[in-house]
Amino acid sequence: MRRTLLYWLTAGLLASVLFVPVGASAAPTAISTNARAAALIDVESGRILYSSRGNERMKIASLTKIMTAIVAIEHGNLSDAVRTSRRAAGKEGSSIYLKVGEEMSLQNLLYGLMLRSGNDAATAIAEHVGGSEEGFVYLMNKKAELLGLENTRFANPHGLDDADHYSSANDMAKLTAYALRNAVFRDIVKTRVKTVPNPNDSWDYNWTNKNKMLALYEGADGVKTGYTKQAFRCLVSSATRNGQQLAAVTLNDGDDWADHRRLLDWGFGNYPLEALAENGQKLAGYELSVARSFRYPLAEGERQAVTTRLVPQTKEDMRYVLGDAGKLEFYLDDVKIGSVPVKPVQPPPEKAALTGGQNREQAAAAAAAVRDRRELSGIFASVLRVLFRGREAV
Repeated sequence: MRRTLLYWLTAGLLASVLFVPVGASAAPTAISTNARAAALIDVESGRILYSSRGNERMKIASLTKIMTAIVAIEHGNLSDAVRTSRRAAGKEGSSIYLKVGEEMSLQNLLYGLMLRSGNDAATAIAEHVGGSEEGFVYLMNKKAELLGLENTRFANPHGLDDADHYSSANDMAKLTAYALRNAVFRDIVKTRVKTVPNPNDSWDYNWTNKNKMLALYEGADGVKTGYTKQAFRCLVSSATRNGQQLAAVTLNDGDDWADHRRLLDWGFGNYPLEALAENGQKLAGYELSVARSFRYPLAEGERQAVTTRLVPQTKEDMRYVLGDAGKLEFYLDDVKIGSVPVKPVQPPPEKAALTGGQNREQAAAAAAAVRDRRELSGIFASVLRVLFRGREAV
């Protein structure tokens, strides 16, 4: 009880003990775009760094395919052969020119979807993964719900204009940050050129990514272009510099390439990732250490507003025995921005036996006990192998 009380009394001191704040500074210089709506997000933390009319529901054209791709990756088998239906082959708009009955792997179709924005690819993917286009759209909307995208609704997998099909700049930023944490999605959207076998002719498909940001911006690694007569120009781009990845979103923007360069430069310049905790870092005054690193994008002067709160488990709690000693929570201006688990710091038995001025006999006894435990474990493992050898052979 006394130890638990000590945890709580000293938890409030962690901010000053572990993390030294820097001096205050003015807010980042304001920025604007030519877009009707825009957003900028830090991918690792999910912090939206900039938003202009970010929650306004708008048409998003082929940015829709970001959701199509991540749902297909999570629900489909990339090696599956997908047969093109008549409905898919005849889909209007941008196309990779699939023929009725043509088969292509789901993985290759995803490249056609994201690099060339094929509406035929989107339809074929939806019919294969969802059983029907309607079934796949249901999966898209369920995913939007799970991700908390409150201003998003999908009516199709390709993004052709529909009154019941919309999203917002903030929602698209959140969706993109989620999708970019998937290795398959990440590899596809950063690809500049993809060659895919063509079963109908002697030449292969050779798809060049429509996303010019990949060539225009240093560190660019995604994501998707979009355009319809009602949505106008839409763009989601991403870039990585100094280990930090940002994603920018503009909806209805006639100068999107320039706006994205400016947004990304502004984000990297004003909100660098800062390490608030390092894996293995010991908490001062505790027999506890941080079990996972934590980084967060902070503008100059924001560090002084970061505070921490230790939420410990008592040593009597079984979760503590299993290695869960609680968590360290981080707050920016009293708003929780994340947390990391903490674990007990316990030296190895062999080293523990030699500390605290113990004599040689005590050390030898402790070492012998360790050897006995190891021998017992070996005997137990041998018995198990004998007992289950027959089953393994079967």
